[in-house]
Amino acid sequence: MSSQRSGGRCGRAAKRAGSKAENAFDAAWLNWKNPYPPVEQFSADEIEAIHDASLKVLRDIGIKVLSADARRHYVNTGMSEEEDQVIRFDTDLLLDLLSKAPPEITLHGRSPHRSVTLGGPNVGISTSAGSPNCSDLQGGRRPGTQADFDNFARATQGFDVIHFFGPVVEPQDVPTHLRHFGMTRSVVTNTDKIPFVYFRGKQAVADTYEILRIAHGLSYEDFCNTPVSYSVANSNSPLQLDGLMCRGIIDAARAGQMMILTPFTLAGAMAPVTIPGALVMQNAEALAGMALSQIIRPGAPVCYGSFTSNVDMRTGAPAFGTPEYVKAAFASGQLARRYNLPLRSSAPTASNAPDAQATYETQMSLWGALMGGANMILHGAGWLEGGLTISAEKFIIDVEVLQMFAELFKPLQVNEATLGLEAIADVGHGGHFFGTQHTLDRFETAFYSPLLSDWDNFENWSDRGAVDATTRANQIFYDTVAAHEPPPLEPARLEEIDAFIARRTAEGGADIDR
Repeated sequence: MSSQRSGGRCGRAAKRAGSKAENAFDAAWLNWKNPYPPVEQFSADEIEAIHDASLKVLRDIGIKVLSADARRHYVNTGMSEEEDQVIRFDTDLLLDLLSKAPPEITLHGRSPHRSVTLGGPNVGISTSAGSPNCSDLQGGRRPGTQADFDNFARATQGFDVIHFFGPVVEPQDVPTHLRHFGMTRSVVTNTDKIPFVYFRGKQAVADTYEILRIAHGLSYEDFCNTPVSYSVANSNSPLQLDGLMCRGIIDAARAGQMMILTPFTLAGAMAPVTIPGALVMQNAEALAGMALSQIIRPGAPVCYGSFTSNVDMRTGAPAFGTPEYVKAAFASGQLARRYNLPLRSSAPTASNAPDAQATYETQMSLWGALMGGANMILHGAGWLEGGLTISAEKFIIDVEVLQMFAELFKPLQVNEATLGLEAIADVGHGGHFFGTQHTLDRFETAFYSPLLSDWDNFENWSDRGAVDATTRANQIFYDTVAAHEPPPLEPARLEEIDAFIARRTAEGGADIDR
């Protein structure tokens, strides 16, 4: 990898070289803190109106809960069950339950420096998650495989601006009842970052938690008191919680692992066409799901999930990175802070290729999420085609953007040295600052050094083959994969994991339908 590229990365090669500049990047990129006050879309009175409308929905219309077990828990706590599996909520009781959820959550990586705190100004970034397809310049768009999953895990390990590893692509060459074994083994052997756990039935969740418990070397009791993973429960908008999601909410709460309740409220399709109306539905569904978690285990780690956007009213297709998405992201931050909960947002795009559209829509989504006060960004690297594809080239393009945001969040110091009065006096009128001691002392660390961008002039760029950003991104992705070094994992733990997987595979794997 060229010196220019390594200057924009936080990889192990830079650490081995002992570069002070790279280690300074590590400290800021491993632990993001947003120094800016969040943008607020609505006044305090308007947020209260959305809050009040959400409570009316929960009290008067209710949520259809397709899990008998979940309905039993709601009713035993004081909610009422109506006809057709609908739960109506005592809103005072609901708010009391939510008040038990922690405002900050620390998730523990296998390596101590990989731990991430969410809440307040803290920010963590995840890869894209759950795509059935992957793409690159070599093979085009294709169904994902276990090998593709492994490569994205290796690439993720190489960039410190990514803190969480999401299920980047579905390994469709592995049967569904066994798929979680290969995915989780890949996560714990190729990366030490915080992993995602799918809610795919009680057995699959239990299997995955057991592999993570072994990898961390925790007792069963310690595991249930140490969040080391995160999961997403999507409500089935409008106003439904399905059986598998309820099962997952219950399992995660009992295991003490973080659950993000994310409604998929697309204005004009599964939610009212107005952004305030869509936010009312988002809020009602999120509160209902998080309340179930607190019923099961008061204080269980939960995160408020935001994914409200709009559709193309000509076709019904989801649209992302839109002005409406940004406004909803700003408002979602206000709602999460209203309940003193961490906020999850995303960086999606509807583009079908890693092109200009993908870049500007992702940038718009990120500005909305981060400036709205999000604590966790899911789908932060690689997302394409509304989530149907993860792209190797888009992954690197997104890493470049994320590194720039990480640098934006680093505070600037104002002191005698940075004010530069001595340098200004030395240069005087009409000179330049290239050769001043002030510049020479700082030129290696003064500015962000890009991973992907080529800042050379047209003639030099042309002489080197006129390689565009997408092609450069492809090379960086596979250079990173090739340079991957697995993080340490004690051999005895890996042996125990492999023995567990072999036994559970022989038993038939997991029933992912319940």
